[in-house]
Amino acid sequence: MLKKLYRSGKPNRWNIVEKETIDEIIFRTTEVRNRLILELMARGGMRVGEVLKLTPRHVNDQKLMLQTPKSGNDEEVVFIPRRVADRLNGYIRAKSIESSQRIFPITYAGARLVVKKAGKLLGIELRPRDLRRHAATYASRSGVPIEIVSKVILRHANLSTTQRYLGKIGDAEATRWIENLCG
Repeated sequence: MLKKLYRSGKPNRWNIVEKETIDEIIFRTTEVRNRLILELMARGGMRVGEVLKLTPRHVNDQKLMLQTPKSGNDEEVVFIPRRVADRLNGYIRAKSIESSQRIFPITYAGARLVVKKAGKLLGIELRPRDLRRHAATYASRSGVPIEIVSKVILRHANLSTTQRYLGKIGDAEATRWIENLCG
């Protein structure tokens, strides 16, 4: 009985959605608001709650300033690609969103539904965390040092937390990396 009580759990391993699949999901999402929500999570590594708390005053070109982030810090910075920043600023202007208003005034459940419906476009089960995990795994597999993935993209305090996020490497990918390294 005591063995069961103090047994360490198995480490979580998640299926990582490939870049082409995420790109296709984002491309097929036609509503601008929903596409931006997906892109901020998949390209910026943002948590769904962070996306929903964004206001125009938090947007500073390609940097998004997060107030009271999950880490407990006063503020954190999220870096996003130029094309996502341009679309986000265009959306804010088109919707005439005031600086103190939320950019995406929907509930957490509503945002989860947006992600779930986007995944159904390609027949996969997709959750908000899958998009954040994709951002980390894609960056890591593209050669970004794990310290940058951890501290900049995911904004984790500990490297071990980031390592749990990264997906398993399949045989085909391992072979491709070996071929790239060894010519």
